[in-house]
Amino acid sequence: MHINFLNIIDILGTFSFAAAGAFAAMEKKLDPFGVLIISFVTAIGGGTIRDVLIGEFPVSWLSNSTTIWVIFIGAVITLFFATHLKKLDKMLFLFDAMGLGLFTIVGIQKGIAHQFSTGICIMLGTVTGCFGGVMRDVLLNNVPLIFKKEIYAMASIIGGVLFFAMLKLNVSERLTSSVVILIIFFVRVLAVQLNWSLPRFYQNKTD
Repeated sequence: MHINFLNIIDILGTFSFAAAGAFAAMEKKLDPFGVLIISFVTAIGGGTIRDVLIGEFPVSWLSNSTTIWVIFIGAVITLFFATHLKKLDKMLFLFDAMGLGLFTIVGIQKGIAHQFSTGICIMLGTVTGCFGGVMRDVLLNNVPLIFKKEIYAMASIIGGVLFFAMLKLNVSERLTSSVVILIIFFVRVLAVQLNWSLPRFYQNKTD
């Protein structure tokens, strides 16, 4: 397989989400097989939905054995090293945030390759970045992060808007991708650290 910058982003994103899935599964005390399944779902879920939406068959991971191996290796490494970590939730958060940034770029680039409009490209980036985590959380009986007050999908959308804004300013695509990945990661981290959230249009009952 020819390795280019986008391939590297895809591999890193796959590894990040595979590890995030494994950490989430281990928090729920699933057995090794369950950990592996959740890793696969987390890593390929968003990309699979994206490919189905744009009618690209077979979906990307079915014809790319590298993806399968990266997920397997990511899950196994996490299984072996997580026993030395006291806070699985922190590692889950960091890997998930990095995967969100990486896969947002992969989804945007897929949209560009199909010559879709800017809005559709940003939507595909958001789907690719977010919906593996949605499927993971549903399988683990958690409320998906995308549906909570935390800024999650919005970080992906912000990154997508910034991506096209930088291209309009004639910034190189490689530099743009690198900057946007970091911006999405730090927006996600700062949102949690500083308790940023979208406004709510309802109030909890206190009586």
